[in-house]
Amino acid sequence: MPAIEDSGVVVLGWWVSMFTTRVRIALAEKGISYEYIEEDIPNKSPLLLKHNPIYKKVPVMIHKGKPICESLIIVQYIHETWKEGYPLLPSDPFLKSQAAFWADYIDKHIYQVVKLTWDSKGEEMQKRVEEFLGYLKVLERELSEEPYFNGESFGFVDMALICYYSHIIAFGKIGNFSVEKDTPKLFAWATQCLKRESVSMTLADPNKIYELLIEIRKKNGLED
Repeated sequence: MPAIEDSGVVVLGWWVSMFTTRVRIALAEKGISYEYIEEDIPNKSPLLLKHNPIYKKVPVMIHKGKPICESLIIVQYIHETWKEGYPLLPSDPFLKSQAAFWADYIDKHIYQVVKLTWDSKGEEMQKRVEEFLGYLKVLERELSEEPYFNGESFGFVDMALICYYSHIIAFGKIGNFSVEKDTPKLFAWATQCLKRESVSMTLADPNKIYELLIEIRKKNGLED
């Protein structure tokens, strides 16, 4: 009997992970069937440790027994492997380079600030919020008046950012800010993205993310 990872496409992920969400959105956009295995992150499976021995993190996509790690790399792999159907990246080399730049910007800045909300409060939290809104406003300027970052079509940068949306909403409840009020263009963009089944059926419930963040903050002595 063949090993589970040898059968087509398998994704090892975690429901909380925005990076897992990113990969699942890309697969949905391409209409690719896959097996999803939810990881217990505190007790990582032998399958995860076997296929990502360096970082030991999700997501991992296993295609025909071969592992691909890191979500942006996985999305590019999906784009290049399944060329038919919806394109995930622009064909023009310059536009492709710009998409890669902004995806990298998102993971360097948005992720780091969201992560720091787990262990800050008071003035430090307010500083994090101001820094975070500054990064979002940079992205708003790049979005301009278009429905998506790639213009009329949902693409690589949209997938890079929308996977954070549930966490951003949860962060807003903790940090007392509103995406709709403070970054209205990004709110309109997110609303447009959520009309896509690939996004609406994949994003985690922001209330569940919020509950998890509050639990973590209580453990860190930041919430009563």
